[in-house]
Amino acid sequence: MKKEEFFFDSRDGATSIHAVRWTPEDDNAEIKGIIQVIHGMEEYVERYEDFAGFMTDHGFVVTGEDHLGHGGSVPEGGIKGYFCEQDPATVVVRDVHRLKKITQEKYPGVPYIIMGHSMGSFIARNYIYRYGTGIDMAVIMGTGHMEDGVLKAGTALTKLTAAFKGDKCKPSLVAKISFGGYCKRIPSPKTPYDWLSVNEKNVADYIADPMCGFGFTAGGFLTLFELMRRMGKAENIASVPRDLPLLFVSGTEDPVGDYGEGVKAAVSTYENAGVKDITVRFYEGDRHEILNEDDKETVKEDILEWITARLPQNRQ
Repeated sequence: MKKEEFFFDSRDGATSIHAVRWTPEDDNAEIKGIIQVIHGMEEYVERYEDFAGFMTDHGFVVTGEDHLGHGGSVPEGGIKGYFCEQDPATVVVRDVHRLKKITQEKYPGVPYIIMGHSMGSFIARNYIYRYGTGIDMAVIMGTGHMEDGVLKAGTALTKLTAAFKGDKCKPSLVAKISFGGYCKRIPSPKTPYDWLSVNEKNVADYIADPMCGFGFTAGGFLTLFELMRRMGKAENIASVPRDLPLLFVSGTEDPVGDYGEGVKAAVSTYENAGVKDITVRFYEGDRHEILNEDDKETVKEDILEWITARLPQNRQ
């Protein structure tokens, strides 16, 4: 596998976005498809390098960017967990789209798949109603569903906090309410992050990584809540192309997906909107980061099999 790092201008008009492209070792290899990874909250795209290595071995190009306020896209003196001032919920989706356009210029006519994990799944679900006609498939990983009333309450509390402390403060109460119950089904959790993975090394690596778990600002939480609000609006769901294949994957012990119930609720909104090709796969006992769990090879194989079956040359 070959790895290339590069930067492009964010739609915020001020920031350079850090991006990575992984390609097969053989420059002459046939490129079967492109997978654009949309990473989650308080992490960065290079955490998906193992997945990229697997997919490049099977003839795919994998790319992704660090969102504003994350990874290599945080400028010197910048604040981790803060996106931008003007309409960040739109900007972050447009940054994903800009990378998609950059990638397609390099690989014209190649089937294109987006894959979003956690917060990245919320960005992906915004992407598919805005730009879904320009992609071939979407993998929605570690997603969830939040009722409108809960979203409104979280938004109101965060706005109140920001009014007193500014949108760049890190609101501990909002974080506690949002994530404080995520370990409730884990017997004797050793860390506040045990909900991420059954694999203790993965949790330890996450905690030790300075580019993970840094805490969101009030502005960051407002962006997260707005992404969730928009993705759940009926008129937006109705804009998702009916023939866009969707794969939902999640662990049965993932609190973000309400242990499967939130994932099922999300899936039903697309089914009710008439999306024709929806596949749902749950991984028994897995928590949030299914690409880092002990059965990750099975997860990767399942994603590869699902994508491969839907490539234009393989469709029945």
